[in-house]
Amino acid sequence: MTSLFDKLGGEAAIDAAVDLFYRKVLSDDSINHFFETTDMERQRAKQKAFLTMVFGGPNHYTGKDLRAAHAPLVAKGLNDAHFDAVARHLRATLEELGVTADQINEVMALAGSTRDDVLSR
Repeated sequence: MTSLFDKLGGEAAIDAAVDLFYRKVLSDDSINHFFETTDMERQRAKQKAFLTMVFGGPNHYTGKDLRAAHAPLVAKGLNDAHFDAVARHLRATLEELGVTADQINEVMALAGSTRDDVLSR
């Protein structure tokens, strides 16, 4: 069975998606303040490794789990509205890159399944 990582186009596709995604996120005044002190080069690399792992590609992720990674943001007010904004940018990124509707739905289901961990609930 082919992994979602491979269906999406592998490493090059994940790299392109993460770069486009963060351009969208950093342009959104409703959420970009959460990244004011973030080393975005490092953040992009961590996100690429995380998504590669989640989508069934090679596991090179060495970052924190979702609760620990997002706890400081929750302390700064991260909530469902922010999660939804990020999810909209993710969907828009995938659509812009020509990902199929079925694959987008699969990615969005995975993303949605992280809500409670990201928001420390």
